[in-house]
Amino acid sequence: MTLLALGINHNTAALDVRERVAFSPEQVEQALQQVCSGADFKEMAILSTCNRTEIYACGDASVDDLLIWLAQFHQLDVDALAYCYYAHTDEAAIEHMMKVSAGLDSLVLGEPQILGQIKSAYALASSAGTVGGILHSAFQRIFSIAKRVRTETAIGENPVSVAYAAVTLAQQIFSDLKEDTALLIGAGETIELVARHLKNCGIAHIIVANRTLDRARRLADDLSAEAILLAEIPEHLHRADIVISSTASQLPLLGKGAVESALKQRRHKPIFMVDIAVPRDIEAEVAELDDVYLYTVDDLQGVIDENRKSRQQAAEHAERIIADGVALYSREMRALSSVATIKAYRQKAETVRDTELDKALRALESGADASVVLNQLARNLTNKLIHSPTTIIKGASAAGRNDVVGLARELFELNDLK
Repeated sequence: MTLLALGINHNTAALDVRERVAFSPEQVEQALQQVCSGADFKEMAILSTCNRTEIYACGDASVDDLLIWLAQFHQLDVDALAYCYYAHTDEAAIEHMMKVSAGLDSLVLGEPQILGQIKSAYALASSAGTVGGILHSAFQRIFSIAKRVRTETAIGENPVSVAYAAVTLAQQIFSDLKEDTALLIGAGETIELVARHLKNCGIAHIIVANRTLDRARRLADDLSAEAILLAEIPEHLHRADIVISSTASQLPLLGKGAVESALKQRRHKPIFMVDIAVPRDIEAEVAELDDVYLYTVDDLQGVIDENRKSRQQAAEHAERIIADGVALYSREMRALSSVATIKAYRQKAETVRDTELDKALRALESGADASVVLNQLARNLTNKLIHSPTTIIKGASAAGRNDVVGLARELFELNDLK
């Protein structure tokens, strides 16, 4: 079966395309069960983040089949994806997955969050029953290589992420954060990183807004912040100098009208906003307001490019580790392909053994001399086990197929014998 990796990311598609093919957590399990209910794909996992949607699959179907399914699932014309997707098979697929897990294919080179997101994708697919032997082996090798990259290179030094880039941009606009208030929408890993970066920069106050108050409070309590519900954002928006949002909502949470009302209360004191979410949490029309500076994940590219330079040397070392990992994985897969042959050969030998042993036991029971029976057993086993190989070797030699004869000498360890 073929291992496939098909995806769309920040390098191949604009934000509006990426958000149309993004999967919410609730959609992933439904999608896995739907696509694997047929016979063409035996195994599958789906990775969906703010910068990429990737499908890892194993089966007999083609890349085109997978692309058509992706378009149909999101109710898109397949032509909308035709020029912005990438696909890899077998060794190229495992190499791509290793690069993604090590952060070499991220918007921020060496970005550490992606490994956790891939582990979550694997866990969810395992729970859905769509991970079999091939994907399991692939993911275990991927995790092992990602760990080596983290421990053997400097790619993870001076933590850099989309969250870090967002806070860096805020610092460029607000020279001193010690008098500012930040409203963080969401309470997931990205927002937690944003909150910690802001705290380290000395932000005066943080408000965490989330769909569930308990989740918001857990993060807020850890950072001496304030927790509110998403529904309460309009009441508190006027207090925020900085708004950073990252949720899994399929619809915008913050509209132009709510922001206009907040600006009036602020007497048009500017608000800096970063929408990290895909699909977007903040309506694009908000950027039309005079006193709002709204940035999306795509706008963070300038900040991220500076950080990329410092990690390039470590990335080259990581590439060599990944090349070793791909070679080892390929060797393991080739070894697996011999399992059926080895099993059949062992079964054939055991059948010969059992047949000859049964003959010997019957001879002993009938009173035959034990030494004669044992000698006959040994001769019969030897003759029957070597009959087929010797016949094939003779035929190959007569046909001038010296490669087969040479392989037989290697297989039976005869090269040192004269």
